[in-house]
This record gives sequence, structure tokens and C-alpha cells, in this order.
Amino acid sequence: MNIVVCVKQVVDTEAEKRLDPGSWRLDRSVDAVLNPYDEYAVEEALLIKEAGEGNVTVLCMGPEEADDAIRKALAMGADDAVLVSDAALAGSDVQGTAYALAEALKTMTYDLVVFGSRSTDGESGCVPAAVAELLGLPLLSATAKLEIAGATAKANRETDSGYITYEAALPAVVSVIKGINEPRYPTMKGILGAKRKTVDTKDAAGLGLDASRIGLAGAKTKVTTARVAEARKAGVKIEDDGSGAKKLVDFLAGEKLV
Repeated sequence: MNIVVCVKQVVDTEAEKRLDPGSWRLDRSVDAVLNPYDEYAVEEALLIKEAGEGNVTVLCMGPEEADDAIRKALAMGADDAVLVSDAALAGSDVQGTAYALAEALKTMTYDLVVFGSRSTDGESGCVPAAVAELLGLPLLSATAKLEIAGATAKANRETDSGYITYEAALPAVVSVIKGINEPRYPTMKGILGAKRKTVDTKDAAGLGLDASRIGLAGAKTKVTTARVAEARKAGVKIEDDGSGAKKLVDFLAGEKLV
């Protein structure tokens, strides 16, 4: 079985978070790590591989520095790695990221694509679903337990009221939650082996990506200077002289919010 694990390099959870005043995007010049949620995805892929036969490939979209996060996944036991890196990808939102990953996956052989449930920087949790949609594959999300039987994936999905069991034919996309397993620590042998492995790097042109769908050009959620200025405008101050509630309701009604 060929398994691809999509991972991301994120700002270290213990590092100070700040926005770049020029782009209003997260400043990524601080310490960065493999997304903690993706460690569970890597571990799950390795457990599936160890239960049978197969190959685990790590796929990451990010800057050249994301090589550090990839090396950790390789040190854990992944066999191969692909890095999609291009300056044109900077500023990509969920849809742009999903598009780039999906196009990269189209060049690869896989039976299963595994994601962590979300990243600690974006926290949207939407990329796995967007990739599944673009590839036309079934999605098993918020998976707390995963079983592979032949050409079928069976997942226990966590919900607010308990667990629901789903099945899907392979190939499929799966996102796993924290706690589905206990990620292993890389061994010294694994770390040394990871340093010797070659990471296959692909750029936007090599994947034939449409420039209008990636980076800031394709971002529907980009923050602009105009939007920041609008957000900083002074609001309406309501003094409560006994009629504060009425003034508040009148204001909301005037803004067509109630």
C-alpha cells in the first residue's frame, strides 16, 4: 500500500506569534516545527505500513526551510518526501494550498492520503476536505480509529455525541485527530538516515499550477491594508443612561444585523 502523508511546517507553539506589518501575514521568521497534529498522521501511516507492506511518502507545501519538518517525518520512519516550494505560493489560503497539494498528488501513486486534523497556525481544518473534493475522492474526517481491510478504509469518526463508523473504498483521504495514537520519537538511526535521504522538490511551473489560483493572487481571504484600516475605524460608543439597551438595538437594526 502506498500512503502519502500531507504535513506542514508551522511556527513553534512556544514561540512568540506576531504579524508581519507589511503583509499582515504571520511572521514565520521565528522557530518552526513539524505541525504537531501531523505527527499523528505520520504515525498512523507508519502503523498501517508496519501491519502489512507499503511505502510512506511525506508531501509538504512550504518554503525551503520546511525541509526541517520533512526531515523529522523521515526520521520517524517515512520512506520518501516531496516538497512543493515556490515563492509564488506565499500567501496561499485554504483553497490555494489544497489546489497545490492536489496537483502534486496527481503526479504520485497512492492508495491513501492522510492528514492531521488541522494545523496550529491556520486552525481551519478544511484542507483535507478541499483536497478530497479536488481529487474526487471520499473523505473520512476526524478519525479516531482507522482500519484498512483490503481495498476498504473503515474509520471511527469523533462527533459531539460519540463515534460514528464510516467505510470508504480506496483510494481515499483521511484526517486523523490527536490521540488516535502515540507518535514515536525519532531514533538516532532514523535521524541519521533522514539526513541522507533526498527530498524531491517541485515548483509551481513543474506542477503546471495556475498562477491565478495560488498565492495572494488566488487568496479569497487575504488581508489588505485597506481592510486593516477599515477594521481600525472608531466604532459607535453608546452611553448607558437608562436607554442603553434601546440604543443598542436601534444601532443593530440600523446596520441590519437584527
